[in-house]
Amino acid sequence: MSFRHTVGGQVWAFGDLKDLMAKASPPRSGDSLAGIAASSHGERMAARMCLAELPLGTFLQECVIPYESDEVTRLIIDTHDAQAFAPLAHLTVGEFRNWLLSEAADSDALASVKRGITPEMAAAVSKLMRNQDLVIAASKCRVVTRFRDTIGLPGTMAVRLQPNHPTDSAAGIAASILDGLLYGAGDAVIGINPVSDNLPVLIDLLKLADEVIARFAIPTQSCVLTHVTHTIEAIEKGAPVDLVFQSIAGTEKANASFGVSLALLAQARAAAQSLARGPLGDNVMYFETGQGSALSADASFGVDQQTCEARAYGVAREFSPLLTNTVVGFIGPEYLYDGKQIIRAGLEDHFCGKLLGLPLGCDVCYTNHAEADQDDMDNLLTLLGCAGVAYIMGVPGADDVMLNYQSTSFHDALYLRTLLGLKRAPEFEQWLQKMQITDTQGRLQSVARSHPLLAQQKLQA
Repeated sequence: MSFRHTVGGQVWAFGDLKDLMAKASPPRSGDSLAGIAASSHGERMAARMCLAELPLGTFLQECVIPYESDEVTRLIIDTHDAQAFAPLAHLTVGEFRNWLLSEAADSDALASVKRGITPEMAAAVSKLMRNQDLVIAASKCRVVTRFRDTIGLPGTMAVRLQPNHPTDSAAGIAASILDGLLYGAGDAVIGINPVSDNLPVLIDLLKLADEVIARFAIPTQSCVLTHVTHTIEAIEKGAPVDLVFQSIAGTEKANASFGVSLALLAQARAAAQSLARGPLGDNVMYFETGQGSALSADASFGVDQQTCEARAYGVAREFSPLLTNTVVGFIGPEYLYDGKQIIRAGLEDHFCGKLLGLPLGCDVCYTNHAEADQDDMDNLLTLLGCAGVAYIMGVPGADDVMLNYQSTSFHDALYLRTLLGLKRAPEFEQWLQKMQITDTQGRLQSVARSHPLLAQQKLQA
């Protein structure tokens, strides 16, 4: 199906739905690299005007990637909830935007329609929204998940404690874990990116994190962010696995480049749930995504990178994860060139994920060769805090010495919590008070050298 729109006597033509979506996207280097971006501001605005008049039902009739050739498309179409979509079925994309920004679209209303919204619908409406629209609409979406603590409650923001080390040193990782805990970080997960894919090393890291959590009775969960097949092997060998991690994308071919399929993700989820390690819930999956992954794998099929990203959330939604986050600036300036594009993408990703019913967090980050700096990250961090982000990263000094990129620090989380009055996960907040790391108001306290966390001289991997 082709689309046409006339502006000031000039007729703009768009070959199909994916062409219309790409041309309506805000500028970003990845779409330009793919040769699908609008050629001018005029074409972009014409595409947005055309998209605004498009009935939402069009996305159920025309797929941006064919149903027959892509299992992600089949998942999106086959799991679509027609009953949840019914209240929105009469709307155009522009009217959908207006509804999302209205008082009628409160948290309950948004929760009731989330399974009726396809990723492409979410991506389309985001293209018509200003940054402030993305913030206010996302702030009304509430998604709560549970394992050992509760993530996503109103007025809370969690932090992933990210204690990476360039040699997988147990002592170095343990030191970073203790540092983060003393700053009140770690309620989302203690998540280690390993250097090695060697299974005995991975199991040692799992045991290290599990030992810390068990020794101090911390109401949080651990994860070693290795490939899903390695985690399944670790489970089979009796390793203490809480969460299963996997990077995912929005097309079958892109996921294949990661070495995963929907069937493999289902197998991993079942394996982790069989351990029954979560006393509060069975949300056992942890996914990471990022705009540009499908294009970098030559697997975008001419679909713009933001729509591909939204489709990745369609994959994540199927497996009811505890955590999902966009690693927004990690892939590099080839896909998001500068701070302006990174900020916009972060807000889009967060909005689309929350709208679809995901516990969406964000790694507010950039690589050292991008046209961005920490001030840009401060801006995005603050906007996401206002938008109700589920969690952010806590990296010692904001500089990940293993992955070699810039993220957010334990101090950045304190800034945002102080500014907006955000609490930690309630179970974790209570633990911090019990350990006298924070006072009853959640404020950090000085700890003596005799504090139990500091008194531990050695943690065995």
